[in-house]
Amino acid sequence: MAVKTPHQNVTFESSGTQAHGYLALPESGKGPGVIVIQEWWGLTDHIRDIADRLAAQGFVALAPDLYGGAITHDGEEAGQMMSQLPEERGAELLSGAVDYLLASESVTSTKLGTIGFCMGGGFVLQLAAQQGEKISAAVPFYGVGQGVPNDFSGVRAAVQGHYANFDDLYPVADAKAQEEQIRLESGAEVQYFYYDGKHAFHNDENPAGNYDAQLATLAWQRAVDFLRQKAS
Repeated sequence: MAVKTPHQNVTFESSGTQAHGYLALPESGKGPGVIVIQEWWGLTDHIRDIADRLAAQGFVALAPDLYGGAITHDGEEAGQMMSQLPEERGAELLSGAVDYLLASESVTSTKLGTIGFCMGGGFVLQLAAQQGEKISAAVPFYGVGQGVPNDFSGVRAAVQGHYANFDDLYPVADAKAQEEQIRLESGAEVQYFYYDGKHAFHNDENPAGNYDAQLATLAWQRAVDFLRQKAS
């Protein structure tokens, strides 16, 4: 049964309404900005931990709460919650998060990185396509869902994807086709990595039972190095 997350610690404007999220600051209090986009489970401990890990690496990390506080660890319920988030509302919330982070005195970069997982990986690509020059680095992990755009011509960010060879939700053939589509339509720098794992191999909370520590460590290091190069 869905419960409420305790992780909201900031409020920002989004299309005339108030949105919420979790903001993690580096020890210095300043750094390049990164948007962290949740899985279909909500703003869980795992997503908070991702933001904290990025802050430990020197980034100002904001995880917008796309579900208004609701979280779950039940797959059927998560699917229902994802289906009840209109693509347009998700895009509005993320756009507000971009504006909030770029206006923050804590953010030293003029552009942002973005990283997301599962549903959030799909919205990473949409955010890059819609926000253009505001996004310098986009890192989708096995992106699925309503946020995945059909047109990537607006992407100006460098893209680093992390996808699984045995993903039942997003077949690897589709990921490889998407990689080429982004490259052709945007002209952006694009590199996808493919891992001998399953969907959500990076999630160490492991609600789907697919966590792979070795693959997660490799993918995370690649992602952090990429964000450090492109989002600083």
